[in-house]
Amino acid sequence: MRPSRAGVLRTPPASSPSPFLILFISLLSISTQSLAWRPWPNRNPNGTFNFGDSKKYEGSSEFVHLRYHMGPVLTANITIHPIWYGAWDPPKKRIIRAFIRSISPDGAAPPKPSVAAWWRTVALYTDQTGSNVSRAVRLGAEKNDRLCSHGKRLSRLTVQHVIRSAVSARTRPLPVNPQGGLYLLLTSDDVYVDDFCGQVCGFHYFTFPSIVGYTLPYAWVGNSARACPGVCAWPFAVPAGYGGPRAGAPPNGDLGVDAMISVIAHELAEMASNPLANAWYAGTDPCFPTEIADLCEGIYGTGGGGSYTGQLTVDGRDGAAYNLNGVGGRRFLVQWVWHPELNYCFGPNALDQ
Repeated sequence: MRPSRAGVLRTPPASSPSPFLILFISLLSISTQSLAWRPWPNRNPNGTFNFGDSKKYEGSSEFVHLRYHMGPVLTANITIHPIWYGAWDPPKKRIIRAFIRSISPDGAAPPKPSVAAWWRTVALYTDQTGSNVSRAVRLGAEKNDRLCSHGKRLSRLTVQHVIRSAVSARTRPLPVNPQGGLYLLLTSDDVYVDDFCGQVCGFHYFTFPSIVGYTLPYAWVGNSARACPGVCAWPFAVPAGYGGPRAGAPPNGDLGVDAMISVIAHELAEMASNPLANAWYAGTDPCFPTEIADLCEGIYGTGGGGSYTGQLTVDGRDGAAYNLNGVGGRRFLVQWVWHPELNYCFGPNALDQ
């Protein structure tokens, strides 16, 4: 797919393959896709963990071959549309909204290092015309599905049906924005999505026109506070049997939501730079890509790698661990992303700037 200069994601014209073949390929891709992430590296099939041999590292390496595959990136102004699935209390929503608003803050800039500075690394990625990922990111219309209209156990395919319901609702449907819209499905701590807690804490992909009616980049992120904080809320919680320390307390006082912030950031960075799975990633198979946030899994500061987060700020008053500042005095812990010019993981809290 070729991007226009305005960053429009265009669906290619229909071709000769039968609808049944297209549906089969679509189902295969969504079942095998690896556009997913969990913050704790290298979990073994027997449930144990490798702590020292993560393939993610801070330093540059000739073994990382991140390439551009000629697909679109999000060069138009980006609007994030949260879909609150399940019971979401207002304080939890406020934390996530504050993070999204911190990417392109209005008014006075937060203290350094900031969320906006973190996004500037994402904005270095370009499309084939040389246009960058947009630095203009705003919070758009939201949708609530408190009663879990599709149940509390969702398959990856059902996730797309939830998005279809949100954009086609009779009352206050979410706007359809193929140019810069990102649809963020956020599930409460009593909702389970396939592979949650085992292989993934979140994932991103794009919707199929056969289900939703449009090709729209979307992501899902789950609240792990009840189901698996030791897996998806690291480094605020650690796996059972691990004797190492936690990084510190959640900076906004909510274990599940504070942990979701880094996963949300991870998926937003990859949706912006690889929205249709054909732009920026390492590897040769788009069904199993390693994307710009995957390369820095578990790294939050200088020296990070393996089971070590890297250098963080820990507040002596409340023990909160964080590395970025946001709007309204909020603090966040967000993983680093791969810097395309420096060729290593980078964040605005790096000590060697």
